[in-house]
Amino acid sequence: MVASPLAVLRTSRLCQWGWKSRARLSGSLPFGRGGWTTWAPARTNATLSLEPAGRSCWDEPLGISVHGLAPEQPVTLRAALRDEKGALFRAHARYRADDHGGLDLARAPALGGSFAGIEPMGLLWALEPERPFWRLIKRDVQTPFVVELEVLDGHEPDGGRLLTRAVHERHFMAPGVRRVPVREGRVRATLFLPPEPGPYPGILDLFGVGGGLLEYRASLLAGKGFAVMALAYYNYDDLPKGMDTMRMEYFEEAVNYLLSHPEVKGPGIGLLGISKGGELGLAMASFLKGIKAAVVINGSVAAVGNTIYYKDETIPPVSLLRNRVKMTKDGLLDVVEGLQSPLVEEKSFIPVERSDTAFLLLVGQDDHNWKSEFYANEISKRLEAHGKGKPQIICYPEAGHYIEPPYFPLYKAGMHLLVGANITFGGEPKPHAVAQVDAWQQLQTFLHKHLGGKS
Repeated sequence: MVASPLAVLRTSRLCQWGWKSRARLSGSLPFGRGGWTTWAPARTNATLSLEPAGRSCWDEPLGISVHGLAPEQPVTLRAALRDEKGALFRAHARYRADDHGGLDLARAPALGGSFAGIEPMGLLWALEPERPFWRLIKRDVQTPFVVELEVLDGHEPDGGRLLTRAVHERHFMAPGVRRVPVREGRVRATLFLPPEPGPYPGILDLFGVGGGLLEYRASLLAGKGFAVMALAYYNYDDLPKGMDTMRMEYFEEAVNYLLSHPEVKGPGIGLLGISKGGELGLAMASFLKGIKAAVVINGSVAAVGNTIYYKDETIPPVSLLRNRVKMTKDGLLDVVEGLQSPLVEEKSFIPVERSDTAFLLLVGQDDHNWKSEFYANEISKRLEAHGKGKPQIICYPEAGHYIEPPYFPLYKAGMHLLVGANITFGGEPKPHAVAQVDAWQQLQTFLHKHLGGKS
């Protein structure tokens, strides 16, 4: 297993076209109380340039440069955004201008702060919440996150004169992407379609135990030439409030809906699931027809926390081993050893050997939610033992549990609904950020290959 991290994700053409408005370089911070103190800009020739200017897709690299500084001038760059619940996220880094008074984050190393070294996107992936254990999630994909970028004189992140600023919108729907709410039979979902009429490769997108309906990954992927349906499976609309049982018939109905959609290319669809969504994706690929390819991000091959049902078959959950849960020095629970092995409780092993699906298993090797690398290896062994195709496995050193689309900050610790306490999810910010960029490209390449999309 060898990871192949990419340094930079190629820019989506959909995100490039038609979004070249000028960055707004004036006005006060939109963050109000709790944000940084703001000052009137000092008289300076400094300008902050962004490419693309004004707005871009969240998963698109952003070029950041400063011009008009004094030669070798020390400056601090700061970034801040508020999520839809008002929580503030901030990052900063210290830099020094070159001999000509220029600064390009793609070439100049950060000298410290939230990160160090040459990190063109560090001001985004290093964002940290002011509120502890708070995860950056996009809930309404029809509106952007607004990022405020500032350049201050000197190396004091809270004390230098403000030299210049820019406001940038990071969007989750490329121009023309169509958002279609789905309420068909029992299925509760949102379908995202590329701008032009299809058919396109179809993907069913599943998240974890947070419940509800998260759309941001599906909306971004629709800009890459896929028809993607974000599927809710509990605690949304009239679906069950809890997840005591998972009945595959509900997911089968969703698969059939997507397969029958006129803008979805057959003969099969793809799955994309993370965490509990990865576990459910493995179960769907094992029991259901019509699933040609599946990407599982840090998923469990054992049923966890609930029984999985399909017709007259059941897969009971593995036992919880509470005596193996440890406390970290930060006062968090480490639950990585807290589940019994499905090799011991074989009835909890999802029967992946029944599947003819092509699998891509993306693994954070510092995942502390559960033993994702062990599960990936056992999936591979089970498939090979039954003469099935070997899954593609990509392991990412020092990446944690929540491998998201590029440039989301690492969610290293927070509330786990099944545990009922704050746990560590693992990962280190820089390698986790690299993993997210690579995983995003890898899953697109894999799904296009197996679903007959663009190369």
